[in-house]
Amino acid sequence: MIRSMTGFGRGEYSDGKRNVICEIRTVNHRYADISVKMPKRYSFAEEKIKALIKERVRRGKVEVSIIVENLTEGDITIRLNSPVAQQYIENLKELKERYGLTGEIDLKLVSSMPDVLKAIPDVEDEEEVTAVICESVKAAVSRLDEMRTTEGAKLAEDLLMRGELIREIVKKIEKRAPLVAEEYREKLEARIRELVEDKVDIPADRILVEAAVFADKANITEELVRLDSHMIQLKAFLTESGEGTVGKKLDFLVQEMNREANTIGSKANDLEITSLMLETKSEIEKIREQVQNIE
Repeated sequence: MIRSMTGFGRGEYSDGKRNVICEIRTVNHRYADISVKMPKRYSFAEEKIKALIKERVRRGKVEVSIIVENLTEGDITIRLNSPVAQQYIENLKELKERYGLTGEIDLKLVSSMPDVLKAIPDVEDEEEVTAVICESVKAAVSRLDEMRTTEGAKLAEDLLMRGELIREIVKKIEKRAPLVAEEYREKLEARIRELVEDKVDIPADRILVEAAVFADKANITEELVRLDSHMIQLKAFLTESGEGTVGKKLDFLVQEMNREANTIGSKANDLEITSLMLETKSEIEKIREQVQNIE
């Protein structure tokens, strides 16, 4: 099954105490690169989140955002920061004595100072919280997978079309290729006659030898067979069932396509075939661009 590496999924889950929202965005990347943004107090759940995502995402850059809302009173503890309060009191006393200031250093004043009283999130059951977060992640991953699968199907359809188009071009070249050597022989003979102006007999066997040498150098049969074979393999990769990734295989296959296309273009020595190969290379480049986004 072909999947795109680009997608988005959003999941939400609530257990009555907290509401968790998970958003996942993915783009193409050579490897699986997962980053998680979430409140530090829940960092204990990060590895579990990554493990869930890796079950469904094998390649791509993955950005995960976790938001936790609607905390109950049981999740907050108010604590006195005694060292900070003590420093405030001592400094206020010194300030009062040094500059002869009036006023009381009382509860209202000290308690209003920054960081004397702090609301500290209190997570008592990490397993419970992890389970809630993971439910939202599962929902987000499921929607992400749906989108990536839908996009993958579109990519596969486009690639199959381009593969068949290249096979049609290969057939045209196969018909044209045998005529190239014969045309070269005729042009060579005509050129020689033009130069000697029929004053010298032209050895037919010599012309045939030259034509044979040219035909050998310009022979592209093997390259055409391999290029067509690559198109058949492309179709196999795109239509095979299973959960494995094929993106890296397709990357390598496209490199081989380009290799054969370049060789054909350099050996053919024929304007018509060169024109057809330029068209072929254009389609291979479009395939390469699309393949970059396949998992």
